[in-house]
Amino acid sequence: MTTLHRIAAACAAALLLAGCSILGGPRQAPTIYAPESRGTADPAWPSVSWQLSTARPGAAQMLDSSRIVVSPVPGELQVYKGALWARTPTEMLEDGVLGTLEASGKIPAAARQGSGIAADYRLVMDIRHFQAEYAGAMLPSVVIEVSAKLLHAQDQTVVGSRNFRHVQAAAGVAVPVVADAFSQAMGATSRDIAGWVLVTGQAHEASHSDSAR
Repeated sequence: MTTLHRIAAACAAALLLAGCSILGGPRQAPTIYAPESRGTADPAWPSVSWQLSTARPGAAQMLDSSRIVVSPVPGELQVYKGALWARTPTEMLEDGVLGTLEASGKIPAAARQGSGIAADYRLVMDIRHFQAEYAGAMLPSVVIEVSAKLLHAQDQTVVGSRNFRHVQAAAGVAVPVVADAFSQAMGATSRDIAGWVLVTGQAHEASHSDSAR
């Protein structure tokens, strides 16, 4: 097989993931999307005196990528050609939760693990779903699902665990419209996780104080 044939074969295999020009023609620059990931804080959330750190969220390699994943039929994952995320889904999730907590004014400090704060609790998250899905419909819906655990830093016990899932219908099939649905779903996910962390951690603090008396 000649070098040209090998290059052509490699480009054909990667056609879905990226454009490839074997003749040196211009390659179209991808459009980069940066959806808002921070949620709106709820004034009813409790104000706490403890501090929180977040571990880097986990995710399957296909999901934790700059590529925007779409499932045209159940059980099949593809990506939108010519479109990229500015940040990976795990970065968006961590930024969204931390940004929501910081904006809420309900917690003294919330930062990434290793930032140097003396955290009383640690949030561990794992992304299970982060894609647009058609599921037989004419228009896609964005599905974001996150498994979260809150750990007491002193003894590493699990204070609480919960699964968060948001489905946001897109208003159309165009990538910018789908990206907007991701932004809405990310904001709702970040808000729900942030509120759950505050409520769960504060409940543990109250029970811990009662048992120490």
